[in-house]
This record gives sequence, structure tokens and C-alpha cells, in this order.
Amino acid sequence: MQRLYNKNISVLVVCQALFFMCNTIVISTAPLVGLQYAPDPALATVPLGAQFLGTMAATMPASLLMKRFGRRPGLAFGMIFGVLAGLLGWHAIEAGSFLLFCLSGVLYGTFSAFCQYLRFTAADAADASFTDDLAARRARAIALVMAGGVVAAVLGPEIAKATRELFAPVMFSGSYLAVALLSVASAAAIMVLALPQPSIAEQTAAGRPIGVIMRQPAAMVAVLAALVGYVTMNLLMVATPLAMLACGHAFADSAFVIQWHVVGMFVPSFFTGRLIARFGVRPIILTGVAINVLCVGIAFSGLELAHFAASLFLLGIGWNFLFLGGTTLLTSCHTPAEKAKVQGINDLLVFSSVAASASFSGLLHELVGWHVMNLLALPGLILVAALVILHQRSRPATSPA
Repeated sequence: MQRLYNKNISVLVVCQALFFMCNTIVISTAPLVGLQYAPDPALATVPLGAQFLGTMAATMPASLLMKRFGRRPGLAFGMIFGVLAGLLGWHAIEAGSFLLFCLSGVLYGTFSAFCQYLRFTAADAADASFTDDLAARRARAIALVMAGGVVAAVLGPEIAKATRELFAPVMFSGSYLAVALLSVASAAAIMVLALPQPSIAEQTAAGRPIGVIMRQPAAMVAVLAALVGYVTMNLLMVATPLAMLACGHAFADSAFVIQWHVVGMFVPSFFTGRLIARFGVRPIILTGVAINVLCVGIAFSGLELAHFAASLFLLGIGWNFLFLGGTTLLTSCHTPAEKAKVQGINDLLVFSSVAASASFSGLLHELVGWHVMNLLALPGLILVAALVILHQRSRPATSPA
């Protein structure tokens, strides 16, 4: 079983790396493409908002599809949308169509919705291979798969820069052909995944009502930690290329900052799982809150390249602790028969909020500026910390979660 586990985790790491390479390319280029073709500068981040709307719309159908047919067929189907998004993005830029570029974002968001379940598939791989200490094994499996994003941190921005002028004088269209090719590679890799098909009971049993499950204090902490972590990260990350451009920094500088941001997002995954196993989920979530507050402080202190790089690096680490902590905690809140709807609702809530933050990030930057945007992240972080502390005080001291 250890060999099968290693094989499945390796496949998921490769797919996660390819997915986040695509993400890094899109994050680095989409706001600038939007700025070039949008009828108004305030609409520059609307294509990224469309991406997250696509994710929001596809999240629940993706989860239910995997419940019915299994992880491998569901994920393979989802990779097709990445290919379509890349091809349409290339065509939209070549044609100078802002509307088509937004539609490409919707398709990419659908692709992203399926790929978000790679982390839950890692928990399934642990469940299929082990019978003891499942909470700790799930945490490590999820963290290892998320660590695949380290490859994206190195290669994603480099691919964006290398393909930016591939079809010069039209800029960035080559980057979206790269997205299509990376999605093809991801689809090929996922076909090697070897997990058991869902049982009849898992496919048909309804479990508890979703309201009952989500009213559990642990479930509320899990969802809010992932939601606030992702919204904070997304709100500031999407606006970073625009803020840096306004400050006179070159595209290569913003690609460098995004590169270090992605390093911060994924390098901690090599030890986050072990930290969760050692100290518990809630201390890791609180640490993520503290790191994000520090990120805001650095961003507020200056507009030099070093300020952007350090702030975005810490923003990535804070996201890692909050998102992995929330994801791990959520896996303890449901039975196998309930996981599709619970995971689907979780991601629907998270990416609905992320869609809103992406859609309004450019407008907020135009209206209030970079410094105030950073301050707007603080109330959500304070709310997460308060809920974790209140829940911790109400739990038995011997509880492992």
C-alpha cells in the first residue's frame, strides 16, 4: 500500500505543479492583458474575476461528478477546460477581444475548480493506503501535494516571460498557448492515478443535512480560515502588477515578485503537514493570521521592489498556513458519504468570495490605492483569529484537532 500511496501522491504533485504553473502565468499576465484591452482601466481585473466566477459555478458540479464517477475520470474531464481556456485566451489576445478574453477566464476558472480537488484527492490517497493516524497522514498528504507549487514558482514566471513576445508585436498570446500545453500534460499525468472507485454507499448515501455539518464549530473555523486566507491573498496578489506598474516598476520586476510570492505559497508545504501533526491545526491557522498581518505592515511601509517582494512572499506563507490548515480541518468534519457536498460547499463559499475580490481588486486599486487595500485585509484576519480562539477554549484539552 505504501508503494501505491507514493505513486498516487507523485501523480498529484505533478498535476499540482502543472496547474499552478498555469496559475502563475495567468496571474502574471491577465491583469496586464486586461489593462491593454479593457474599455476602462478600472475593468483590468475583470478577466480574473470571470475566472473565479467560472470556478464558483463549476465547484459543486465538479465535486458531484467525482462522487459519481471517481477522482480520476472527474479530474481528467476538468483538464479539458484548461486546454480550451488556453486556446481561447491565445485567440482573444490575437483578435484584441476583451470579451473573448473574459470568456477564456470563465473556462480557466472551470479548469481551476476541478484542480482544486487535487488537495482533497491527496486525503483520499492517504485514506486508501492507511488505517492508523489518518488525521496526521491526511495533513502530510495534502501538504506534499500542495508543495508541487514550488515548481510553479520557479518555472511559471519564466514561461510567462519567455512566451510574452512569442507572437510579437501582439503581447502575451504565446503565454496562453503555454497554458493549453501544460493542461494537456496534466491530463496525461492524471490518467496514471490509481484510486478505488467510490463505493455504492458513498455514491448514494446522503449523510447528515449540510446545515448540520457546517454548523459544527470545527467546520466553521475550517471554511473561514480557507476563505479569508484565499481572499486576502487574491485581493492583494491580483492588484500587485497594477500597483507595481503605477509605481514605475517593469514587468520583469512584477514577475519576480509573483515568483517569490508563489515560493512563499508552496515551499512551506514541505513542513506544514508535519507542523499540523505536531501542534494541531488551530495554532497553524493562528500563525497564518499573524504572518498575513506582518505582510500588511511591510506593504504599508513602502513602495520599493523590496517592499513588494517581502510583502508578497509573506502573503504566500500566510495563505499556505490558512488554506492548508482549513483544508485539513475540513476533512475531519464529514463522513465519506458526505465529503462531496461538504467539499463542494466549502469551495463554493471560498471561490464565491475569491471571485468578488478578484472582480473588484482593480476597481479598489483605482479608488483607494495600494496602501488602503492592504488595510482592508485586516478585519477578516482578526475575525479568523477570534473564532479560532473562542473555539479552542470550548474544546476538550485532549482533542487532537
